[in-house]
Amino acid sequence: MKKSARQEHHHRSIIGFDRNGIPKVLIPADSHTHTHTDENGNSTAHSHADDITQDYMKAVAEYRKTFPSKQDVIDKTPDPAVREMLLRMEQLGHDTVFDRFDAQKPQCSFGMCGTCCKICNMGPCRITEKSPRGVCGADADLIVARNLLRGAAAGVAQHGMHAREVILALKWAAEGKLDVPIVGEYKIRSMAEAFGIPTKRRQIKNITIDLADALLDDLSRTEPETCQTIKACAPPERQKVWEELDILPISAYHEVFEAYHKTGCATDGDWESIMKQFLRCGLAFTFSGVVGTSIATDALLGVGDRVTAKTNIGALKKGYVNIAVHGHLPVLVREIVKTGYSEAFQKLAEEKGAKGIQFYGICCSGLSAMYRYAGVIPLSNAVSAELVLGTGALDLWVADVQEVYPSIMDVARCYKTVVVTTSDSARLPGAEHIGYDHHHSNIEETHEIAEKIVTRAIESFEQRKGMPVFIPPYEVEAEVGFSVEYVHKHFGSMKPLAEALVRGDILGIVNMVGCNNPKVLYEKAILDVADVLLKNNILILTNGCASFPLMKLGYCQTSESAYGKTGGRLRKFLEPELPPVWHVGECIDNTRSSGIFAGIAGVLGKNIYEMPYAFTSPEWSNEKGIDAALGFRLMGVNSYHCVEAQIYGSQNVMTFLKKTTAETLGAVMYVDADPAALGEKIVADIREKRKALGW
Repeated sequence: MKKSARQEHHHRSIIGFDRNGIPKVLIPADSHTHTHTDENGNSTAHSHADDITQDYMKAVAEYRKTFPSKQDVIDKTPDPAVREMLLRMEQLGHDTVFDRFDAQKPQCSFGMCGTCCKICNMGPCRITEKSPRGVCGADADLIVARNLLRGAAAGVAQHGMHAREVILALKWAAEGKLDVPIVGEYKIRSMAEAFGIPTKRRQIKNITIDLADALLDDLSRTEPETCQTIKACAPPERQKVWEELDILPISAYHEVFEAYHKTGCATDGDWESIMKQFLRCGLAFTFSGVVGTSIATDALLGVGDRVTAKTNIGALKKGYVNIAVHGHLPVLVREIVKTGYSEAFQKLAEEKGAKGIQFYGICCSGLSAMYRYAGVIPLSNAVSAELVLGTGALDLWVADVQEVYPSIMDVARCYKTVVVTTSDSARLPGAEHIGYDHHHSNIEETHEIAEKIVTRAIESFEQRKGMPVFIPPYEVEAEVGFSVEYVHKHFGSMKPLAEALVRGDILGIVNMVGCNNPKVLYEKAILDVADVLLKNNILILTNGCASFPLMKLGYCQTSESAYGKTGGRLRKFLEPELPPVWHVGECIDNTRSSGIFAGIAGVLGKNIYEMPYAFTSPEWSNEKGIDAALGFRLMGVNSYHCVEAQIYGSQNVMTFLKKTTAETLGAVMYVDADPAALGEKIVADIREKRKALGW
């Protein structure tokens, strides 16, 4: 008898999961069913797909048990300002991220496994014991790989858009189209030299245009050529690895285009081919979305310097025209801050009864500004933005792009806080739009746009007089603005850091970053990991949303309480001038962390993958987080997380990420929902790295 297509398909059964969360054993099945006979002689057919579904569903069920409730957050989150604001919001009847997370429980098991496919209109399909393939024939491996690649491609597009805007602004400033000064001449000349761009007897504006064009080419070229940013900035050892794996990207645009093409229905049916494209997206993200963006930002706005900043909700000031900047695009933010702090607008605010104008930062727009312009106070990451609005202290909220949840509009309306969007890419219902149009035809009106926004804030201040304000009394100071340039300024070179690492005064260096996720205790997971690392003499670099709890809870200080968290050898190396956590900036400033990694390795004549380094994003949540961790693994640095990707449904994809890349890239992804255990794993792996080096 002719077998059905379903019977022809060879299934593999998962029988349990190892400590990394990887299914242990695959049983190839030449026939997909076996017969079980009970004590009465009755026979029943049992599918190996039953085992697959049952086992990964069990794993997800156990994982879901680790998710905290809102009450857990109220009881255990480390920031007292967050606790007070959660209770305040509850009293006022406002829901928050944590209420909505509770309301979504239990989250869909198929979605968490990555085995739900809605790519075409024949679906959605999900892998179950009775349907081991989707309508098109895609199995669990292919569906999980497709979903993961689409997430990575979205991350490339998001940081790529950020890159495009900043690089274009740099070029337009050089051309005179955008009336913004170019501050980072040092950065332009040093990067031009790395890219092979002529600099002798040339005006800085022409060098700048050539550099911007090179970055734009890597972002958007269609004809296969060498990625200039990789050639200029990546270690030769890594370039060789990537070339041998055939994962060098053509351009960020091309790899996103190809990712969505390959993952379409009835195109690429090979999960391994999909994962190869996943690695290409990781490189496109890293070198266009992160490195390219960082180069352009520092070139246009300057590297900035180490400064002391106030932080946390208690730093909000009553009686001022209070303006928050939120998102990821720094160029217009610069003009808004410059305008608001000008004598003319400060005077106008005072005439309307305000003490002046004060700026605050939410997410990366605030982090980018805080060490470049005096007086921008970083308050919170994206998850607690609603809590900041719930104080009633803000007159205007500038929302540019990314990490701006639509829920902020509900809270803003209650407090008559005006929300202004500035990018055509990111609109919010009910917000006012004062910004660039889709074609940037009004880029020459940047100053006028900034003035309109600050003027609108002053109007809002007048209209909101008498609005009740509740500000929890918690604020601290944090040292921010660390960079490769600052390390050289402070130490003279990377050599003292390298020597401290070899001696063991610094056991290792960890880059701690990432967004936040209610699947773990808000901000506590980050601090729990940090506590383990610091007491073991591991220096921490931080940026992006994960940096906020480290700033707010005193880890970025040169204080007795901060040094008390460290081991004795690290403390002796740092005090009295350096904090145990070095804040390097916004999320694209991963480039600064990798620059410090590379600089130390270079002094010692070692490759980055050999060094006692690690990357951790304990609470990661968004699509960019997939790529950020992958970017470091592509460099040979392990990544460590408390939140699992949606990959439980595919043993092959899990094994690829958690074991196979140890051989191809020299690094893997490690997940443990227990942050203290995750920290101990990082320490153990760093000790192994040191042992291999003979240190």
